[in-house]
Amino acid sequence: MKNTLRSVFHSPRFVVGFVIFMAILLTTLIYPFFVTRDPLQGLGKGFLAPGTYVSVYDTNTAQTYRVELPEANANRMESIVPMEDRVTIIEFLTAKGVDVSHLTTDNSDVAVLVSQWKENYDEADVKKSKYPGFTTQAKRKALARLDKRLSGNQSLAAMNVTLGDGEDAATTKVADSDYVKVSEVANAITLPLGTDNFGRDTLTELVKATGVSLLIGLIAGTVATLLGLIVGLLAGYVGGLLDDILMFIANLFTVIPGFVLLILIYYSIGQSARGVTTCALVIGFTSWVWTARSVRSQVISLRNRDHVNLSKLSGHSLVRIVVTDILPYIASYVVMAFILQVSSGILAEAQLSLLGLGPKTTEVPTLGLMMNWAKLFGAYTSSNAWWAYFPVILVIALISFSLNLMNTGLDQVFNPALRD
Repeated sequence: MKNTLRSVFHSPRFVVGFVIFMAILLTTLIYPFFVTRDPLQGLGKGFLAPGTYVSVYDTNTAQTYRVELPEANANRMESIVPMEDRVTIIEFLTAKGVDVSHLTTDNSDVAVLVSQWKENYDEADVKKSKYPGFTTQAKRKALARLDKRLSGNQSLAAMNVTLGDGEDAATTKVADSDYVKVSEVANAITLPLGTDNFGRDTLTELVKATGVSLLIGLIAGTVATLLGLIVGLLAGYVGGLLDDILMFIANLFTVIPGFVLLILIYYSIGQSARGVTTCALVIGFTSWVWTARSVRSQVISLRNRDHVNLSKLSGHSLVRIVVTDILPYIASYVVMAFILQVSSGILAEAQLSLLGLGPKTTEVPTLGLMMNWAKLFGAYTSSNAWWAYFPVILVIALISFSLNLMNTGLDQVFNPALRD
């Protein structure tokens, strides 16, 4: 056993896959100790981009410091009207026939650009007119979003803030050189991956969803591997009528594509009964066939070996012969089958959830459910909220990649034909 483990961990592919998988697994186990927030708790409304969010109310009551930054006003203007918006304004005004040849995207011309925009943009007119470069619906929606952003105040004037109520109310002037330390603001939150459409912290939700999907994969992989192992051992060793019956059942599962069968069974359960465990069991119950067939072929090649015949002559029971004389010879293959079944279980859950057949959405998130929510609420298209779906795709890819890399490494160790 010791030499086997040493050989396994000398495989570079297995080690890389194992490190990636363990890093993901440990993250799901350790992260909740530092962030105890409910992953399904809404912190706001709609997609919030990644960043640090500070309470405006608390910044007004926090201690202020005088800081002079040479590029402060330029940075403020760039934040109010980004360079991309300035280019879009010039392109639209040019397409509409407005003379903007004397204007540039410099900060000195921003006020004039915004003024020209407000004078010339009309959403109803844009919808019925075919201005060059803005004929598609996506372009028109982009203009509408730009107009919404520019509808506020684009000035850099000093602000007056009133604190308190009634006779205690006091108005103070906030200068452009007044700053606060984020660490002194009572309520501030950093969202490395922003929020989803429900206002949930995407990172916290992603970590929880990864743990749940791994659990589904492990349960599904265990069920599928055990069923396939039992059926394959009995069919391969006993043979005869039992082999015919078991292979007939396996053929029934083969005739109907596995994923179609999975959809039919899972859909018949009903939304209220679709829990995490139920999802994993259904996936495992529909995924055992190829493992059973592979184990059966391995057992058939082993059942007439000398050591097996010697055990038969010694009067050993069927269970003992299978467990002590056959199973050790296919143990490595069973482990590799289990790894692939775990990967297949995670991908199957993601596919089910994308079709709207995943576990109940009110209990726990899964990677598939997060993909489904991103699809339903336009994270891919209208909102362009990449943080709501790209990290999920990356995690699914890393899990599948690591498990398949581990399987390839084990195959190189235990398959004589692949050894150097």
